[in-house]
Amino acid sequence: MRSAFYVSDGTAITAEVFGHALLSLFTVEFKHITLPFIETTEQAEAVLREIEVSYKESGERPLVFYTIVNVEVSLIISKSVGINYSFLDRYVASLEEELGLASKPLKHRTHSIHEKTYDFRIDAVNYAVANDDGSSLKNYDDADVILIGVSRSGKTPTSLYLALQYGIKVANYPFTEEDMGDILKLPLSLKSYKHKLFGLTIDADRLHQIRSERRFQSKYSSLRQCKMELREVENLYRKEHIPFLNSTTYSIEEMSAKILTQTGLQRQHY
Repeated sequence: MRSAFYVSDGTAITAEVFGHALLSLFTVEFKHITLPFIETTEQAEAVLREIEVSYKESGERPLVFYTIVNVEVSLIISKSVGINYSFLDRYVASLEEELGLASKPLKHRTHSIHEKTYDFRIDAVNYAVANDDGSSLKNYDDADVILIGVSRSGKTPTSLYLALQYGIKVANYPFTEEDMGDILKLPLSLKSYKHKLFGLTIDADRLHQIRSERRFQSKYSSLRQCKMELREVENLYRKEHIPFLNSTTYSIEEMSAKILTQTGLQRQHY
């Protein structure tokens, strides 16, 4: 199998994102190797040896995606036996020309404790954890958005992703069997925050599968129960004019982006 290396003198997150985005366009499987914090010439030489070993084992030149600020280290990586792609070299010169400014490369600027949105993200993560699964209803005034939906429809992971990636404060509230009654109604605790509500739903078969992995052959995981709960929450969304999204075919990243688009929330981090 052909290898793809992601090399950086920082976290390598940028190299991974760019590289994965490009490789996703091709229906080929790769062995992915991430090498962060390559900051010295000695480390860079070790990377060259690792890339060469990969080449000898597979017989195919590895793809090497790298973002390295240090010129000396970057030059070493550029001499690997792989097919080398430097994202910084590719775009910086044209941006300098367009902006009329010289770039000022610094390591760890993009993903570090010093980038200005760090505190937003930490506060948002703490908020999401404290207000997960309806555990607290006292802090909804501070919420940017409140995700609602049945159990296992994707509320918690989406809340945490929005917090960690974008600094969005997200509470989430689960509708349980006890909430259903004869007809599901919007709980009193949520009525004054209706403008912050965003609903999640999911296909019944998929919900049945997810719940069965947690509580096999229980009423909670039965297809009948899943269908009933989803029918009730979707009726509630429509009746109360609450925007909602079916999470069945979307990744957490896609769901988060769609929620931000539909709500118009301002990202605190890019």
